Amino acid sequence: MAKVLLVLYPDPVDGYPPAYARDSIPTIESYPNGQTLPTPESVAFTPGELLGSVSGELGLRKFLEDAGHTLVVTSDKEGTDSTFERELVDADVVISQPFWPAYLTPERLSKAKHLKLAITAGIGSDHVDLATAIEQGVTVAEVTYSNSIGVAEHTVMQVLALVRDYLPQYQIVVDGGWNIADAAKRSYDLEGMDVGVFAAGRIGRAVIERLAPFDVQLHYTDRHRLPADVEQTYGLTFHDDVRSLVREVDVLTVHAPLTDDTRGLLDDELLGTMRRGSYIVNPARGAIADRDAIVRALESGQLAGYAGDVWYPQPAPADHPWRFMPHHGMTPHTSGTSLPSQARYAAGTREILESFFAGRPIRPEYLIVENGAYAGTGAHSYATKD
Repeated sequence: MAKVLLVLYPDPVDGYPPAYARDSIPTIESYPNGQTLPTPESVAFTPGELLGSVSGELGLRKFLEDAGHTLVVTSDKEGTDSTFERELVDADVVISQPFWPAYLTPERLSKAKHLKLAITAGIGSDHVDLATAIEQGVTVAEVTYSNSIGVAEHTVMQVLALVRDYLPQYQIVVDGGWNIADAAKRSYDLEGMDVGVFAAGRIGRAVIERLAPFDVQLHYTDRHRLPADVEQTYGLTFHDDVRSLVREVDVLTVHAPLTDDTRGLLDDELLGTMRRGSYIVNPARGAIADRDAIVRALESGQLAGYAGDVWYPQPAPADHPWRFMPHHGMTPHTSGTSLPSQARYAAGTREILESFFAGRPIRPEYLIVENGAYAGTGAHSYATKD
């Protein structure tokens, strides 16, 4: 029998909700590319429940304990004396979410002698040191597409919030004011702007599709160029690299995975090549941006706004400078953990576990690393391009 270590974010400060704002969530039959939704044998939760916090347990406890496995659930993940660090030593499976990642560093992986499977409940597995996972034969999997549309919607929301300068206008109302000139002095129309998408995978393409009706000029770059008919449909201009892209846009959205090539990419030099008064929305990974370079660009006016919901590390410390920089629209990492997204990635996590325990192949689209190499989605997203 296996020991499963599940790391989730804490419950709401006022307790696990006894009721919800809505009685149900919409039923989604398939993803836009035709990929089927998760297909576990069954689930032990009601879609629309808060599953991503510790009391929600991704709806896994009954399934695992009925099969004789041990489940340890914690939100305590930082430091050598954390519950995560102590329990990792003999864990067979580790599950965490990108929003509250259990960082599997080379040092931690070297201590996890029993570890066979690391699951991301959601999308994005860069909190796992993939090179070490490959070396040690640990399978890494994630629930591809489970929250892609939610992240795309969050991106569009933040683009509009920055360009229209929504947050200060809302604050004027909360403060009892009616300062129209103050509200309008940094407010622009998105219409007619050049918008660039850095990485046009599932999320980036969904952003393209949702921004096209705003009558913007769309640009993109990606390791894998989109088909010609897609470029024609959305009037896309392809750029060979991100450096070419950023020079030509007013708004940049970032959807690339965190790799050696993208870490710290949004630095002083690159930001300095953008049009003065540009906006960046980054729902990908915080470490793609140079933290202090973003602050400097906002303070100087080189950037008119920066938003996103990804930080490094996560959770961000209380003194993180992005909390206090001007003209930002940051949120905690919530874009992919809406209640409908939670239902999908909880079901996908169970599907992966069912396959793993039964000795069946895990869906290729869920795989990042398997048998000592990148596999499935991982081979597409993380492997070095020849």
